[in-house]
Amino acid sequence: MGKEKNPRRVAETEAMAKTRMLRTSPQKLNLVAALIRGKKVERALTDLTFSKKRIAGDVKKCLQSAIANAENNHGLDVDELVVAEAWVGKNMVLKRGRPRARGRFGKIQKPFSELTIKVRQVEEQV
Repeated sequence: MGKEKNPRRVAETEAMAKTRMLRTSPQKLNLVAALIRGKKVERALTDLTFSKKRIAGDVKKCLQSAIANAENNHGLDVDELVVAEAWVGKNMVLKRGRPRARGRFGKIQKPFSELTIKVRQVEEQV
């Protein structure tokens, strides 16, 4: 007599992870997300490990979460996973200011972003 199970938001061969409140602009985060789109997950993890971008560590953590979701929650094979999609969204903006000359006020905006990574199991062709 329990509640019915919610339908999956992704296909049977997919898993996803989402990270919110990343302290960087969406434009900068999208550069790192574009680095891993369409790659095999082991190659994407290697690229993120050796990237010089500051936010690459947080993107790597999100990708590892998507891989763990695929393995533990959906029973997918980790060796056959590919980063199917990685998209970036805007989040809140902290608004700060700084006094400037002649009584003016300089606006300082500190944007936050969110990142969603979807991995898909792809059968290897022989």
